[in-house]
Amino acid sequence: MIKKEMVAMLLAGGQGSRLGVLTSKVAKPAVAFGGKYRIIDFPLSNCINSGVDTVGVLTQYQPLRLNTHIGIGIPWDLDRNIGGVTVLPPYEKSINSEWYTGTANAIYQNIDYMETFNPDYILILAGDHIYKMDYEVMLEFHKEKEADVTIAVMPVPMVEAKRFGIMITDDEKRVVDFEEKPDKPRSNLASMGIYIFNWHVLREALVKNADQPNLDFGKHVIPYCHKKEAPLFAYEFNGYWKDVGTLESYWRANMELIDIVPEFNLYEEYWKIYTKSEILPPQYIAGDTFVERSIIGEGTQVYGKVYNSVIGCGVTIGTDTIVRDSIIMNRTKIGDGCEVYKAIIAENVTVGNGVKLGVGEEAENETDPHIYDSGIVTIGEKSIIPSHVAVGKNTVIFGVTDEEDYPDQYLASGKSLLKAGV
Repeated sequence: MIKKEMVAMLLAGGQGSRLGVLTSKVAKPAVAFGGKYRIIDFPLSNCINSGVDTVGVLTQYQPLRLNTHIGIGIPWDLDRNIGGVTVLPPYEKSINSEWYTGTANAIYQNIDYMETFNPDYILILAGDHIYKMDYEVMLEFHKEKEADVTIAVMPVPMVEAKRFGIMITDDEKRVVDFEEKPDKPRSNLASMGIYIFNWHVLREALVKNADQPNLDFGKHVIPYCHKKEAPLFAYEFNGYWKDVGTLESYWRANMELIDIVPEFNLYEEYWKIYTKSEILPPQYIAGDTFVERSIIGEGTQVYGKVYNSVIGCGVTIGTDTIVRDSIIMNRTKIGDGCEVYKAIIAENVTVGNGVKLGVGEEAENETDPHIYDSGIVTIGEKSIIPSHVAVGKNTVIFGVTDEEDYPDQYLASGKSLLKAGV
C-alpha cells in the first residue's frame, strides 16, 4: 500500500463574493495577484517548499481557470507518479450526489482519496490567503505536543479579534476554549483556517458529523474533537499572512508588494513562489516613458507613465497614459491619453483612448456599498470601455459598454454599470 506521512487538502471551491465582479467568472483562488501569480500559487508553493508532495485541490465554483492553471502540477514540482497534485471536484455518486456544502463536507466527500495514501496526518488549507509558511515546522510542533489536532493561529489586534474564530490557550498552547467571532474576545489568537489532524481523529469526526448541514470545521469538527477531550493545540504563526477577501484588502496587499522593502518578499531564493507561466517576450518600456515603484509583468508594453502600480503580463499601456496606484491584470489594453487612478482592472479588458478612471469626489456605491468602497474603480474581465469617457470612484463596470451607457460621457461616483448577461 502507498504510504504518505502527510497529505494536504486545499480548499479552493469558494466564490469570494466580497471581491465583486473579479470573481463572477472565476474562483477566488484563481484571481491574479502580484502581476504574474494567482492566489492559489501561495499555498501550493508552501506545500512543495515544506516537503508536502501530495495535495488534493477541492474545486467547485467556476473551476475551469483553476483546473487549467494547476494542470498536472508541473510548475510546483507536483507532477508525481505517486501523490502529486489532484484536482477534486464534486462528482456523481450512485446515491445522494451533492455539491460540497461546507469546508468539512468537501473533505468528507473525499475520504476515499485520502485513504489511498494511508496517511498519518492530514493538513487542511484554504486556497485564498497570501502567506509563506513552513508546514514542516507546524508538523514538528504537532508531534512534539502529541496533539490530535493543531490549529494555526495568528495574534491580531484585540479590536479586530471579534472578526475571527478565537482560540483560548493555556501556557502550553493547549486550546482550552474557542469562540466564533465573539463580541467580547478573551484572547487575540485568531484561527488561520490551517489545521493538522491525526488521520484517524479527522476520519472519525467527519463520519460522526456527516449528517450536519453545511458541515464545517469551525462549527462542527473542532467542537466535536474538543468535546471528546482530544488534545487540541494552537501553533502560533508570526509571519506575513493576508486574507485578500475584500477589494480593499486585495488592493492593499498588492500595493505592499511594491514597498521599497516589501514586508512580503516575492524574491527570496530559499522560498520561491512558483506559478504556471506563459512563454512571453520581455517587458518593453518605451524611451520617453516613466515607471516608478511598480511591478511590470512579462510581455507588457508601456508607452505611458506608471506609478505605484502592479501590472500583469501581456498588458499594453498607451502613449501619454498615466497609471497610478492601480492593479491591471493580464492581457488588458489601455488606450492613449488615459488617466487611471486607484483602479482594479481584471483580465482581457479594453479601455479606449482618453478615458479617465477614478475622478471626482467619492460617493457610496448604489448597489453594493459593502463591496465597492475605498475609492476604488473595479472593472470586470473582458469589459470594454469606450473612448473619451470619465468614471468616478467606488464604481463598478462589467460587460461590453458603449457611449450610450455614460450620460454626458460620465459615470458618476458610486454608480454600477453591469450589462445584461454578465
